[in-house]
Amino acid sequence: MGILTKRDGHVEVVTVDFPPVNALPVQGWFDLADAITQAGRDPDVHVVILRAEGRGFNAGVDIKEIQRSEGYDALVGANRGCYAAFGAVYDCEVPVVAAVHGFCLGGGIGLVGNADVIIASEDATFGVPEVERGALGAATHLARLVPQHLMRTLYFTARKITAAELLAHGSVYRVVPRAELDEAALEVARDIAKKDPRVIRAAKEALNGIDTQQVHRSYRFEQGFTFELNLLGASDEAREEFLNGR
Repeated sequence: MGILTKRDGHVEVVTVDFPPVNALPVQGWFDLADAITQAGRDPDVHVVILRAEGRGFNAGVDIKEIQRSEGYDALVGANRGCYAAFGAVYDCEVPVVAAVHGFCLGGGIGLVGNADVIIASEDATFGVPEVERGALGAATHLARLVPQHLMRTLYFTARKITAAELLAHGSVYRVVPRAELDEAALEVARDIAKKDPRVIRAAKEALNGIDTQQVHRSYRFEQGFTFELNLLGASDEAREEFLNGR
């Protein structure tokens, strides 16, 4: 359990494994950030694959951890941890291929929205239920997956979108049966890994440099409203309702 890494040639496979639903605790987000950053700094790594074990790719932050913690330490930690992990994917010195199965929610959108390539299984669904959890965030990353008005609709309604729909929008590269997901991700990763790593690393830096969206700043701006909602009491009420199944 935790953040696991495995080398496949010049491909570093980073696996998230936090049963039962891959809702990451505070330290898990920082561990994930460290694993991706270290992989990108390794000159022998040409590509990183980000995948997960279990029922789904990612269910966001561990709300139970936040609710059982005194004060705001866990909340601040979760926000900083997400910021670090999302940033690590975006700033990774080599391309990051996200292999997504099952549910990809909240923090999961932050990860895949900042990835370079997304491969998804046929059962994959994507969504940002933050408004139902009394928090804000990852609209920055959802906006990298769908057009602006669809992003707003999905955000306000907390509805999910399928991998097939994202394929039509061009943000998902391939949709494959669940059993073929890992191999499909390795296929595109190996294709990239065959290229001159000096060129690929330069290309990653260049593409980030011409990006029209300043993901770090816009996500941090979103997070500020989460703290406001906590001070108002709305966030705590929403988290309790979620945990109580209401």
